[in-house]
Amino acid sequence: MTELENEENPAGENRSAETAEIPAAEGQGQETTVVRAEFEQLKGEYDQLKKERDALLDRLARLQAEFENARKRAEKEKADFKDFAVGSVVEQFLPVLDNFELALKSTGSLEQLRSGVELIVKQMEEILRGLQVQPVATVGEEFDPRHHEAVGSVEREDLPDQHVAEEVRRGYRLREKLLRPALVRVVSNPKQTSE
Repeated sequence: MTELENEENPAGENRSAETAEIPAAEGQGQETTVVRAEFEQLKGEYDQLKKERDALLDRLARLQAEFENARKRAEKEKADFKDFAVGSVVEQFLPVLDNFELALKSTGSLEQLRSGVELIVKQMEEILRGLQVQPVATVGEEFDPRHHEAVGSVEREDLPDQHVAEEVRRGYRLREKLLRPALVRVVSNPKQTSE
């Protein structure tokens, strides 16, 4: 042992093979072998970690590509579904358009034209009912700002105050969802407001 090691380990205790010093003449070759073995072991661990990193990066790249493909596929399916839904609704209204065109080409009397337009309106109402679109209840109903939009008031004594007197434009709802509010005129009953 060297003097420095003797000072640190005065009792001359045995140390492990990795840290034990071999006499100078034959020890340097063994030290180089031990260092080389450690180097090879660390290099092997490094190479293993590098392979694992590369595998994880490859997996990440594949997952990102799969995610991007899934996102694009979902967008395409959404667009296709929208096109299908719009197409099926438009398909139902094409006969209505045909009937309007026939009415425009008609040379009948004003009463015949009116009768034809009334039939077309009924046809449209049937299609809307089939699509579960219902008109908003108006005349005689209590004014409800969630379903009605007031465009004016009408002074009347035969209807209760704050009830709908007239429908200016029909409102519609799809099941429970309001598509557009009904434009209405609201009753202003002077007898009820003075009481």
